[in-house]
Amino acid sequence: IVMADVRYEVADMVATITLDRPERMNTISVPMLDELTALLLRANADAAARVVVLTGTGRAFCAGLDLNAASSGEGIGSSAATFGATIDLRNTPPTVLFAMDKPVICALNGSAAGYGMDLALGCDIRVMADDAKLAPAFVKRGVLPESGGTWFLPRMLGWAKAAEIVFTGRTLGAAECLSDGLVNRVVPAGEVAKVARTLALEIAANAPLAVQAAKRMMRMGLDEPFDTHVQHVYLQLLPLFRSEDFREGMASFLEKRAPVFNGR
Repeated sequence: IVMADVRYEVADMVATITLDRPERMNTISVPMLDELTALLLRANADAAARVVVLTGTGRAFCAGLDLNAASSGEGIGSSAATFGATIDLRNTPPTVLFAMDKPVICALNGSAAGYGMDLALGCDIRVMADDAKLAPAFVKRGVLPESGGTWFLPRMLGWAKAAEIVFTGRTLGAAECLSDGLVNRVVPAGEVAKVARTLALEIAANAPLAVQAAKRMMRMGLDEPFDTHVQHVYLQLLPLFRSEDFREGMASFLEKRAPVFNGR
């Protein structure tokens, strides 16, 4: 599926969503918000996909929102877009991404700035090119991280480190991102897609119902006390015990062979 500026393809149980506006460094326009939301929802419902890879074309992953359109009085951030329309935040990429049950890997083929950084942080796993950067430059533009950064960063880094990054708005190199734990892996620029796909295939080979349940419980656990959380985990476990994949997992272990899961 190819929309105007976002592509969607599935192969080997991996759905790849690609921001495809390289001439504008994959900056997000108003139509792209709708396209990306639709494709994230499609991936989460696609029976042929067990893992999602989100990436970009060209030299950047996503350089943020399209500020050129905003400055000309159109698009995101313009007075018309900001005050003249009702915005349903339940149907925007950050909230849809957060609610997805399927694992999402961000393949940072290049730098991510502003909205692009928040989008990357919203993914479960990040593989970053060694020449890429993360630029939380919100306060340098007179705004704040509007799409998840103020929620993700304190949880990922702790308050003090998150405060330093958000309040200074300084650009972070790949090595710093790795040492801080903002990304899982830093690899040579030409290997990002390959490494992300290899990781996606490794995840896709596992029981998809179990992987999705585990992600769901991790997400819920961010805001639950322990005793409440383990009760919810147990309730998620009961249907897994009745699944064909559970029987296959046990059988393959006893038979000393690789499991073949069907997602049922």
